[in-house]
Amino acid sequence: MKTYRRQLREKIIQALYTLELRDVDTDSATNWLLTKEMADDPNAMKFFNHLMKSIIDHREEIDRHIAKHTFNWDMNRIAIIDKNILRMALAEILYCEDIPPKVSINEAIEIAKKFNSTEKSSKFVNGILDAIFNDLKAEGRIQKCGRGLIDHTESKMQKSESNR
Repeated sequence: MKTYRRQLREKIIQALYTLELRDVDTDSATNWLLTKEMADDPNAMKFFNHLMKSIIDHREEIDRHIAKHTFNWDMNRIAIIDKNILRMALAEILYCEDIPPKVSINEAIEIAKKFNSTEKSSKFVNGILDAIFNDLKAEGRIQKCGRGLIDHTESKMQKSESNR
């Protein structure tokens, strides 16, 4: 079975862009974007629908995180593509428990390079996501478990110290 996650993320960015610029519902913004192969893959659709719903349902919270770390920028001044890439990555970090945050950040950077709304989009996306991720981690908001999903450094250090 083929994995479509990168392509699905790109389709989500396109759908969010459409929603931002046009007065259409989510289904109208998304249905035309998906290939038949993607639409027929239940795992792909589960990922796509979950991520889209997470972005839409938690947009205000996600935007607050972005605004907090773009203090010199009004949200309306951030390029629409970049803003939606940030939204998508944050939704993944916060609401997709099976995806390591570093994967979400890396995917966002790569998509920013591809869509390239400005010359420095990928650096902007990287910097903002890194800062938000560090804050969320410090606040204990990152709820990931499983291999590769959590940082065991601190627990390893504590274990090492207790063995001394």
